[in-house]
Amino acid sequence: MPVLDLAYSEIGDGAPLVVLHGLFGNKRNWGAIAKSLAEEYRVITVDLRNHGESPWDSDMAYPVMAADVAALIEKLVGGPAHVIGHSMGGKTSMVLAFDRPDLVDRLVVADIPPAPRDSGLIAYVRAMQAMDTGAMKRRAEAEAALEPDIPERMIRTFLVQNLTPAEGGGLGWKLNLEAIRDQMPVIEGFPDIDSDDAFPRPALHLVGAESKYVLPRHHAEIERLFPYGEIEAIPDAGHWLHAEQPALFTEAVRTFLS
Repeated sequence: MPVLDLAYSEIGDGAPLVVLHGLFGNKRNWGAIAKSLAEEYRVITVDLRNHGESPWDSDMAYPVMAADVAALIEKLVGGPAHVIGHSMGGKTSMVLAFDRPDLVDRLVVADIPPAPRDSGLIAYVRAMQAMDTGAMKRRAEAEAALEPDIPERMIRTFLVQNLTPAEGGGLGWKLNLEAIRDQMPVIEGFPDIDSDDAFPRPALHLVGAESKYVLPRHHAEIERLFPYGEIEAIPDAGHWLHAEQPALFTEAVRTFLS
């Protein structure tokens, strides 16, 4: 299980706060949230493996991704940090909390349960892989090419942020789409966790009130694995609650961490 040296950015001073993005995301997506929270915290935004500027690898099992983050926290902090994780990053943060509770002070999980979920996101991967990005010069071309398969403009705009100028011309993905495609059942899944490994410190599960990711049937499992946890809904927000309601999101995080 090779541990990868993850790319990261940091801003601010104070108690360390590590932020983990979701699938198809990267640390830059969290720039505005990081800038706001940097008034009180040393905010470390991370690119998970196969995303952003971090190295690529074929394995995306959550214990492996959590080990990457644990190594980063040990290197940068040398002890426990607050951790925020959204979606895939939320699952990674939960497994980190179970495997290495010594490195997690308080945990914020954004709109993802500790349970498997069929996301349908493999369709996005296939649409992105089908494009001839090497023949494109602008992200707008890629966004237009994705429209027949992905009608939601916000999602298309989010996905094409992962395109960058390629050597020799054209555009290339900063995502390891092959690994993401092959590991999608693992990404959509979640490990079986024994109650003895429940997280022994405070945790906050923030959910979008309009999201379908965390359902009432998940609450019992959240309570089993996070006995010192709480669940809070962000109104008028879906799965991307931090982008749709940034002020309410940061207010909830501040209140919980303080």
